[in-house]
Amino acid sequence: MATKLHNLSEYDIQSVPTATGMRFGIVVSEWNHNITGPLLEGAQKTLLKHGVQENDIQIMTVPGSFELIFGSAQMAQSKKVDAVIAIGCVIRGDTPHFDYICEGTTQGLAELNTTGNIPVIYGLLTCNNLQQAQDRARGILGNKGDECAITAIKMVDFKRRIK
Repeated sequence: MATKLHNLSEYDIQSVPTATGMRFGIVVSEWNHNITGPLLEGAQKTLLKHGVQENDIQIMTVPGSFELIFGSAQMAQSKKVDAVIAIGCVIRGDTPHFDYICEGTTQGLAELNTTGNIPVIYGLLTCNNLQQAQDRARGILGNKGDECAITAIKMVDFKRRIK
């Protein structure tokens, strides 16, 4: 069954709370930079568009997607940010390495959300091929980085309202 393609960069701007005064950390994988670079750019632009000041966005790189777990944990523990966006891309190859990295990274980031005190946003693309990744990083499906930024803003707002 075919699914309708959805542009990840399309959203109702009125549904996003103001991000003025919010601080965000972005941990981005250096691996597959041709994909993670545009994802990072999308996240940054979207945060700025919603009122985040440039100096309230802290960006750190890690070598690969598996290292997003440690990088996100360290950034969250720094207490310098209200949310962390983890950005990476794993593209299926000929070995089971893809499965191990995707599962381990997903589990690690999910655990940070249950044990940490701030939201950690899952921005890991897990694609079968390069075209799928390109479609999600400024391609036909928009930019997953935009979606991650919107999610981060909404989750910081959620945390502030729940207190």
